[in-house]
Amino acid sequence: MSYGVVLFGQQITVKTAFLEKWENSKSYLLTIAEAMPEELYDFRPTERQMTFKEQLVHMKSNMDWLSLTYFTQETFDRSNIPLPETKAATITLLTEAFENTATLIQNTSEADFEAVVDFFSGPKSKLQILNLLQDHVSHHRGQLIVYLNLNNIAPPPYVGW
Repeated sequence: MSYGVVLFGQQITVKTAFLEKWENSKSYLLTIAEAMPEELYDFRPTERQMTFKEQLVHMKSNMDWLSLTYFTQETFDRSNIPLPETKAATITLLTEAFENTATLIQNTSEADFEAVVDFFSGPKSKLQILNLLQDHVSHHRGQLIVYLNLNNIAPPPYVGW
């Protein structure tokens, strides 16, 4: 099965489309992370919700888990992920997770996106795992925009494709 199309003389494939969106997603999330003052990184809207920092680390952990588990032979241990001490350290970890994921996807063949993997909710294609990677970031990024608004911080303008 071929997912590629030609647009303005360039071949657009599953991989190139994902990587373009992934880079923009990274830029947008890092702008949101920068917008929150460091003294509010421990802010949580309610007791049952994660703090701003915990949300970012959760997103980083999910990127590492999905990309390593489904696009390498490595396993990822999610049981002990310490929270970084500072805003800068948090942003560095998040940046590295985006970049590591991008590298792993870049090194994946287009044909491999059709492969089916065992997932906790049932068999999924690696293409579905790509969609989950982005969907998870979008889900939690939306929550972080609310965190900014609750602190009277104007969220940065949306960055799409």
